[in-house]
Amino acid sequence: MKLGIVGLPNVGKSTMFNSITKAGAECANYPFCTIEPNVGVVPVPDERLDKLSEMYKTQKTTHAIVEFVDIAGLVKGASKGEGLGNKFLSHIRETDAIVEVVRCFENENIVHVDGSVDPIRDIETINLELIFSDIETVNKRLDKAKKNLKADKKYQVEIDLLERMKENLEQGISARTMKFNEDEQILVNDMFLLTTKPILYIANISEEQLENAENDQNILKVKEYAKKENSEVIPLCVKIEEELSGLDDHDKKEMLDALGLDESGLDKVIKKSYDLLGLMSFLTAGEPEVRAWTIKKGTKAPQAAGKIHSDIERGFIKAEIVSYTDLIKEGSMLQAREKGLVRSEGKEYIMQDGDIALFKFNV
Repeated sequence: MKLGIVGLPNVGKSTMFNSITKAGAECANYPFCTIEPNVGVVPVPDERLDKLSEMYKTQKTTHAIVEFVDIAGLVKGASKGEGLGNKFLSHIRETDAIVEVVRCFENENIVHVDGSVDPIRDIETINLELIFSDIETVNKRLDKAKKNLKADKKYQVEIDLLERMKENLEQGISARTMKFNEDEQILVNDMFLLTTKPILYIANISEEQLENAENDQNILKVKEYAKKENSEVIPLCVKIEEELSGLDDHDKKEMLDALGLDESGLDKVIKKSYDLLGLMSFLTAGEPEVRAWTIKKGTKAPQAAGKIHSDIERGFIKAEIVSYTDLIKEGSMLQAREKGLVRSEGKEYIMQDGDIALFKFNV
């Protein structure tokens, strides 16, 4: 799972990336500091794994992971190749979802590429460039479909879809907000459009704004905009997150307590990014290893088993399932079995987040 961190130059993208990954991506106060994208792989915070590891006194704990890509800052005209636009667009095309950092803080020492702080203007600058790129893609596909129509009338369905999409895009409407039936969705997926990608907005604020984030006008504006796209907003003081990322667990907890927070903003970003793509985790637990396995919501038991090994999916017989909540409540697998909380599930069982699974198979 790959998420692209995007935004205008100097909004805090690379600082946030550094904080998330501790990878030391270069960060400086001038446009296009990030030319080639920095990539960092980070674990998805999951308190369940910690408790299971303690229960089983496990030798190894393996979290689900998310890959973050710090993509070059974008400017107006990127869809026409301005700045590093072509690189920006090609890098974002390779990601599964977008994390867009929006500057909501004032600081005269940090230059803004447009000379002033205006979060909605900044969002629209980026989103319009993505839309312009998608219009170009749709136009090319439309021309091809019209040529093919002469030989096969089935292309009329595709033409109707493309013309509807073009009309919406030209009105500044992202493809992610459009409704498609099952057949149309297959065609849309095949185009790899930029504005179909799920998006999460990060409102980068100052430490002073953090205390009254719920009523901050800039954050409210971003939330109102995101609501139209069925997207979410996480207010985040990237400067504080950078400080937190350099602390050990004890000092980090002390600083969070002092700030009145139960978890870091970056943990929220990582968790929400995982959820953004409709993903969840099932768990396996034992003395050798406690592990979270990433699957799409709605995945059936045999396909979940295939995440561990293809032979397990091929020879799937059944899955022994206990929910994390039940196991922790009872204190051991033995107790859970005695209470009848360990279920035997077949090939049609749809896995649930937090299921602890033991797969039976024969090959």
